[in-house]
Amino acid sequence: MAKQAAFFDIDGTISREGLISEMFKKMIKYELIDNSKWYNEVEPAFTRWDRRTGDYDSYLQKMVDIYTETVKSTNAFHIEYIAKKVIEQKGERVYTYTRDRIKWHKEQGHVVIAISGSPIELVREMSRKYGMDDYRGTIYQIGPNGIYNGEIIPMWDSVSKRKAILEMADKYGIDLSQSYAYGDTNGDFTMMKLVGNPFAINPTRELLSHILQDNELKQRITVIIERKDVTYRLNVNDLNLI
Repeated sequence: MAKQAAFFDIDGTISREGLISEMFKKMIKYELIDNSKWYNEVEPAFTRWDRRTGDYDSYLQKMVDIYTETVKSTNAFHIEYIAKKVIEQKGERVYTYTRDRIKWHKEQGHVVIAISGSPIELVREMSRKYGMDDYRGTIYQIGPNGIYNGEIIPMWDSVSKRKAILEMADKYGIDLSQSYAYGDTNGDFTMMKLVGNPFAINPTRELLSHILQDNELKQRITVIIERKDVTYRLNVNDLNLI
């Protein structure tokens, strides 16, 4: 008998903060990243986004670029240690809605899987914390000397997430038409297209634009907005982007 599954993005879907930004801050604290990198390169992008004169993706990309360059000369032990600390300290800063949905899916006996563009070390710790069955994240490959070698297998784009879901469906015998997916950015779009029950959690403008242009997906998707202590369920057909 085919199984049902729930696929969860993490950053912005489960976690209220980008885990990569927390990882970045910890790497500065432990002097793996020079503090000047933040002030000269990341902070200006953050300020533009914070003032809504720039976009979040540019701010995020700055951190990812520096992170990628840094880990090339870093022992995997250090990154794994920092990832554990991040989840220990920030792993409960999550949205009420998705935390409750994880619990509900587990109670139903569904296969619960994290699929995230964050480094695999963070995704692994987060999935363990919430008792998920499996996970996929961006892999920064490690050489035989235990040092990251600069090669990357990404999991932040639609193509990679689509491939991961199809592999998981085959691995666990999942019926995607009866399954669920939760995401917030355009990288989650194909993930939503693959399942019968897609949910957009506090979606970005880019993701909403793509959803509104897809007549088939519009009929199935649920849009969830959580602000402060209130959760809203929206009808996508009533939305107008301003």
